[in-house]
Amino acid sequence: MGTVADLVIRGGTIYDGSGGDPFVADVVINDGKIVEIGAFAGEAREEIDAAGKMVTPGFIDVHTHYDGQLIWSNRISPSSSHGVTTVVTGNCGVGFAPCRPQDHTRLIKLLEGVEDMPEVVLADGLTWDWETFPEFIEALKRRRHDIDYAVQLPHAALRMFVMGERALDKEEATEDDLVQMRKLAREAIEAGALGFGTSRNIFHTNLDGTVIPTANTPEAELLAIAQGMRDGGGGVMQAILNIERPQPDLEMCVRVCDATGTPLSFSLIQVGGPNKDDWTKDSWLDLLKITERANQSGLKTTGQVFARPVGILLGLEPSYHPFTTHPAYMAIAHLPLAERVAEMRKPEVRAAILAGEPEARGLVFFAAARWYEKIYPLGNPPNYEPAPETSIAAQARAQGRTPEEVAYDLLLEDDGHAILINTAANYENFSLDDVRTMLTHPNTVPALGDGGAHYGMICDSTYTTFLLTYWGRDRKAGLIPLPQLIRSMTAKAAAMLGVSDRGKIAVGLKADLNVIDFDHLVLHAPRMVHDLPSGAKRLTQDAEGYVATVVSGEVIMRDGRPTDALPGRMVERSALAAHALAAE
Repeated sequence: MGTVADLVIRGGTIYDGSGGDPFVADVVINDGKIVEIGAFAGEAREEIDAAGKMVTPGFIDVHTHYDGQLIWSNRISPSSSHGVTTVVTGNCGVGFAPCRPQDHTRLIKLLEGVEDMPEVVLADGLTWDWETFPEFIEALKRRRHDIDYAVQLPHAALRMFVMGERALDKEEATEDDLVQMRKLAREAIEAGALGFGTSRNIFHTNLDGTVIPTANTPEAELLAIAQGMRDGGGGVMQAILNIERPQPDLEMCVRVCDATGTPLSFSLIQVGGPNKDDWTKDSWLDLLKITERANQSGLKTTGQVFARPVGILLGLEPSYHPFTTHPAYMAIAHLPLAERVAEMRKPEVRAAILAGEPEARGLVFFAAARWYEKIYPLGNPPNYEPAPETSIAAQARAQGRTPEEVAYDLLLEDDGHAILINTAANYENFSLDDVRTMLTHPNTVPALGDGGAHYGMICDSTYTTFLLTYWGRDRKAGLIPLPQLIRSMTAKAAAMLGVSDRGKIAVGLKADLNVIDFDHLVLHAPRMVHDLPSGAKRLTQDAEGYVATVVSGEVIMRDGRPTDALPGRMVERSALAAHALAAE
């Protein structure tokens, strides 16, 4: 190598993704790869002064829904603003390919319900210049992006493509259907898909309450698809389990993956209902035991864990709040926010809304908007580990008022921009201690941010910054060591996917990096923007402290602002060799 490099990151404190102690060094980059780590005396076409700053590998988000955003946008935000340099799409069994022209509306309706993607956004944003999954991959490649992405074959789209109306009617696949699914799974892997995603969650529904067509598919169907992946060279299976009975689902997925040599990942969450003792809030412990047994037997099995409460955000700007379906509120819901707030402050309007009863709706989110024991003011800066006495229900009891009265007044704060959070999962004991146990388990990775979905109700794709700020610095007790945190978002995530060209700062690897002013890293409260197709709204969340984010040796973000660089490319399926998967 000559004395002139493409890019040098000078004097940073290197957290290399291995989990080892940090060290100070220069990182030298040429042709998109790391070529030297140490004291570099040469010159560079571009330099970044990282003295006193943290340098990490680019973060890998293994659970997103950017399938649509990759079509209509060059920038995969907000993830790319939070240090993420690789995302994986096609999770939860939903996506936009394969799809016949006559099924476009059906798929749109499914995504509108399951992932809160407005119909107008999908109708205006999707080009539909594909039918098969390989054609969808080619459509993605025609657009340039700021960060890298990997795709998974979505089960719901595959089932509808093969079975048509029978898929929606929850009919069992025939032998001919299974042969076709296996063939198409092989084609997807051969075209570059990294794996396959499915959902068994009965709360994944259309807006009319119809459950996702994959929720109760028999084991034989999953086996046929996994066999197709094996035929194509191998891939990872991702599953979200039925939250009411997750253990049998996980055991079935383990059997399928064990029979086909397929690595498995699944959503590991602590879930309860409106009241503290509902449902299966301790089932995550059983899932971890199943995971441990699977790994001991040689099957790579990984739980995906969210780093804070899975929060349904409620407010006058988000999609839902406790009065969304009250008739008196619906009469003014069309008004611009400022006018709506002015109306809601009128005593007679307030009385009418509070006296009303909500109209029944199929989606669980409408009910969740009134689980007052689990709803808290989010605040600014946001508080993701709130004290139990600050819940809406607790405040109401302390004040001698109804929860509805307390919620109503809170929604009007900050001129109607205030946000409440329903701690829908991972907060059943009014603490994140259980989440810490999940995050630090050897067979888990942080994930489940759902970037690209739930535009008007969830803003969790920013969890990477939360991991660093809260778990790595600000929590009063139970901090997680930074080398361990960074490894979980980088090398460990790469190993889960079987991707060996990224995830560490090492000579010869892809130059995906972050330079972070850790002492001044800040995660702001979510806010609403209108930058989707047709000017539709979505929640986003800003951060301060990211000095630079580098993808393939090009700076895509500098001091929180995007550059013109668009080096992002599709992560082609790599052979999931046992040694690569066992590296971590």
